[in-house]
Amino acid sequence: MEKIRRKLKKSFSFAIEGILYTLKTQPNMRIHLGVGFLAVAFGLVFEIENYEWLALVIVIGFVFILEIINTAIETLVDLYTEEYHHLAKVAKDTAAGAVMVAAIMSVCVGLMIFLPKIINWFF
Repeated sequence: MEKIRRKLKKSFSFAIEGILYTLKTQPNMRIHLGVGFLAVAFGLVFEIENYEWLALVIVIGFVFILEIINTAIETLVDLYTEEYHHLAKVAKDTAAGAVMVAAIMSVCVGLMIFLPKIINWFF
């Protein structure tokens, strides 16, 4: 049982290192984190419903996950070759595109949740 616990602890440690690496090296991840905190703050201020929290948590998590995967893909491509290669560019661009689609999706969800509340707050 102790061996399993040590392996699990090591596994979590590696995962946390990966998240921290992404936060330290990727400016976009820091932007996503800031916007995510802002969305959570808005959720607390406007006391959003449980289903709205669910949508918010899903899209924020989705953006974080894709940014981490994007970082892994870019790092692997850079490890493989320092020379320009069309397929390396395609791999990097499509991974970045996935993050962008998720970010746009999260903005849309945020607008659907918060825009009516902001409008009602002013009028």
